[in-house]
Amino acid sequence: MTEKKKILVSGNEEKKREKLKTEKPLAYAKVCNFDEKMKKGESIAILQFQFDYKCNFRCSHCSISDRMDPKRKPLDVDEVADIARQADELGLARWVLTGGEPLMSPKLEPFVKAMDPKKWYISCDSNGWFLDQKRAVALKTMGIDRIQLSIDGLEAAQHDEFRKFKGSHARCMRAIDATLDAGLDLFIQTVVTKTRLHSKEFKDFITYFTGRNIDVFVTFAKPVGSYKGCFDGMIDQSDLDYFKTLQQDYRVFSHLTPAFGMSLGCPAVKGILTITEYGDVLGCQYTNISIGNLREESLKDIIKRGASIKWYKKHMDTCPPAMDKEYIQRTYSDRFPIPWNEFFSEDEIEK
Repeated sequence: MTEKKKILVSGNEEKKREKLKTEKPLAYAKVCNFDEKMKKGESIAILQFQFDYKCNFRCSHCSISDRMDPKRKPLDVDEVADIARQADELGLARWVLTGGEPLMSPKLEPFVKAMDPKKWYISCDSNGWFLDQKRAVALKTMGIDRIQLSIDGLEAAQHDEFRKFKGSHARCMRAIDATLDAGLDLFIQTVVTKTRLHSKEFKDFITYFTGRNIDVFVTFAKPVGSYKGCFDGMIDQSDLDYFKTLQQDYRVFSHLTPAFGMSLGCPAVKGILTITEYGDVLGCQYTNISIGNLREESLKDIIKRGASIKWYKKHMDTCPPAMDKEYIQRTYSDRFPIPWNEFFSEDEIEK
């Protein structure tokens, strides 16, 4: 990464840290301890909470379309409060609230309140449909810090086709102004296939949004969920190398991009954990492999187990679900979740 890009990323992170220090000093103090935790080999994971799978869209790439199970009981407010307490005691500092579409769920506000939002930097995913000025202000008041808005094409036709919902692009563009006017942080999330990565449209896309001083977060397409079996969209190392060249000139990131001055590589367990609506904990949000359930074990014990799995423990500068066809095919199952001890072999787990 060039010195130019280092300055861009560092400066942007510094502004966000100063804002967090002012607005949420308890969360800021935990973020400041990340480097020390990493030196000790401890997780600094974002808790990506898929708290309600209901959604008004039927997106082409939906990675959780096979996870809804009406026979299972979703987590309740008291359970969420207890998970947040455990996470706080472990020095974790960040949540991403996702679904489904979080803004259509009646659970959003009571869950945020139960988490005690002053202790956390809280991001909320959204497809933008319900995000107008009034809602944005309410989210800020609630304790949410950042909106992660999904846009998958600079032109309306491309985005609406991908999201299978006419008019969704216009609502997203409205949501950008509403988010910024409310004083919320914002970045644009976008799904990138191998073909789109090299397209003129994608270059125009990142030029437009970064030109508006909005960061773009790229999710490389994974052949899972409703996109299962679509291997042509997977990237390879040469594609990843090309993406790194774009990062020299644009504020465009992926989950492999260094943050807080640290390069985690694949962030599974070390930098992110997914909690499902039913309390399952996934080391990687794009695989259906559970490393434990929070109704049965503590978060501390589940993280310890995840750190013993070689796929999650070792440093990888690649993304297996987006780049390793053999690995992702191995995760295919009619069951959700797949228990960790039925998926990983003994030689993939450190004793």
